[in-house]
Amino acid sequence: MFEYFFALTLIFLVLSLILYRKLQKEVSSLRFDKQSITTRFGKTAEQFMPFLNNYPYSKESFRFLGTPIDGVQFEDTGIVFVEFKTGNSRLSAKQERIKELVENGKVEFKEMRI
Repeated sequence: MFEYFFALTLIFLVLSLILYRKLQKEVSSLRFDKQSITTRFGKTAEQFMPFLNNYPYSKESFRFLGTPIDGVQFEDTGIVFVEFKTGNSRLSAKQERIKELVENGKVEFKEMRI
């Protein structure tokens, strides 16, 4: 009787472990899919941001760059580097560095001739 109970317990534990690993893979896959959807939404949304009513600048004066920042706004009073974010997204390390360089006045204009 004990061997029978032990065998059933062992089978239950093995099946539980297999099911746990399968569920773990599924959760990981769902997390990846969610992140992928979120990223695609952000990339799509940033293409429309300059055309929204609450965009504070002239949409005709905005130029998309894509990376490492979304674009540059050219105004008569100055030039603005623009990075659009959706939801809880934050600046990347590279974007933070660019922001810091701009804030510290480490921006130049160079004319290059060929």
